[in-house]
Amino acid sequence: MKTDTLMQTILIIDDEVTNINVLNELLQSQYHVLFAKDGKTGLKIAHSTTPPDLILLDIIMPEIDGYEVARLLKSDESTSKIPVIFITAKGEEEDQAKGFRIGAVDYITKPFSPVVVKARVKAHLELKRHRDFLEWMLKERTKELHQMEKEYLNLFYRKGR
Repeated sequence: MKTDTLMQTILIIDDEVTNINVLNELLQSQYHVLFAKDGKTGLKIAHSTTPPDLILLDIIMPEIDGYEVARLLKSDESTSKIPVIFITAKGEEEDQAKGFRIGAVDYITKPFSPVVVKARVKAHLELKRHRDFLEWMLKERTKELHQMEKEYLNLFYRKGR
């Protein structure tokens, strides 16, 4: 589990270098920013030993579009919990609905407001941090309960003999 002392990592997947540069400039002071210029590279980075905490994903890309990248991320247990925010020029309601059905947590249309991007990134990273902490606590408490159960059963069977 990452702690508050580590910078959270954002992966930007966009085939337009200008978009990557604008988002990087906007976010680099608060977050560790990685980028990929295509879906395949983005998927490799997401599956690395230190996956990103959040992904900003364009939809319109060559080879593998953003919808397919998101579908692949969400269908893999190792990346399914990484929040994906679509950031795209596709602003129709049906595009947004498709993005949310695939599993995106948010959808931002271009041209975007820097204030909106920063606020939504911050909100989704905070939610992820809290979810990760709760999942960690649940695992720890479950281990403790199993240990207590084991100790109780050992004591119970020892007395029963």
